[in-house]
Amino acid sequence: MDTISTGQPPAEEARSTCYRHPRRETLLRCTRCDRNICPDCMRAAPVGHRCPDCVRDDNRTVRQARTVFGGRVATRPVVTYVLIALTVLVYLVELVRPAIMDQFDSLGTGLVDDAGQRYVDDGGLHPGYQLIGIAHGEWYRLITSAFLHLLPTQGVLGILHIAFNLYWLWLLGRVVEERLGAVRFLAVYLLAALGGSVLGFLVDPHQAAVGASGAVYGLAGCYFVLTRRLHHHPIDPNRVIIPFLIWMVFSAGWTSWEGHLGGLLAGGAVAVGMAYAPAKRRTLVQTAVTVGLAVLLLGLVVLKSLDLAT
Repeated sequence: MDTISTGQPPAEEARSTCYRHPRRETLLRCTRCDRNICPDCMRAAPVGHRCPDCVRDDNRTVRQARTVFGGRVATRPVVTYVLIALTVLVYLVELVRPAIMDQFDSLGTGLVDDAGQRYVDDGGLHPGYQLIGIAHGEWYRLITSAFLHLLPTQGVLGILHIAFNLYWLWLLGRVVEERLGAVRFLAVYLLAALGGSVLGFLVDPHQAAVGASGAVYGLAGCYFVLTRRLHHHPIDPNRVIIPFLIWMVFSAGWTSWEGHLGGLLAGGAVAVGMAYAPAKRRTLVQTAVTVGLAVLLLGLVVLKSLDLAT
């Protein structure tokens, strides 16, 4: 009997197409699930090749590589670059709208009238004036001030203010993030920024400040602790310590020394907790130190705010 052609390919031919791209014919198969895969879907494996789904399933069971301090290993210091980009973006906004500096700086307490003019808060009653600052619920200033910088037309520093901070963030941030991992590095940076703002608030709540100096000094303190712990200096010490000390002394005359010192102490403190946490309870101890320091700093803000209110 003659065979009548139906115009359809044999069943085996119909199945020899990529399971993700049905129009692509292929003779390649995944060595794990045996599904057909095209060259675009083929992933190298220790033996043969695998499909993307099998590779994804394998990755879920593979333990992620960790740094010596427990963070996830990353090929690029993404957080450092994001912080730099965010700081530059905020600076561009400042150039267009300088008024945001008064809205987001680290002022502890002050008065403002209907026209937006700022005055010193002497503790008295002043009808028609609004109380502003950290002491009056604007806690966001503790962090937002770290992303603001002096404009080119302001003060002695001008454009050097943001230039130096970005340089130190780029130099130290990449190394610290590589050692700690993204999450721990971000925690150090934000806690250092918080520490600088808090000390400034405690010492002189009437003085507003801006800049990432506190956070950068915190990275310097963290870098010092980590290198002491590892007995390894990835950056020439003369390139870090000497210029940093010179800059610290040189800039103390017209910058917020409270912000510098507060950031340095906070960054160093959290770094000690992360660097010397016992291996068996590393994550728990590091989390406890980070949260504990944040609670302590915010507690000091509460106490100072209550003192100013009396």
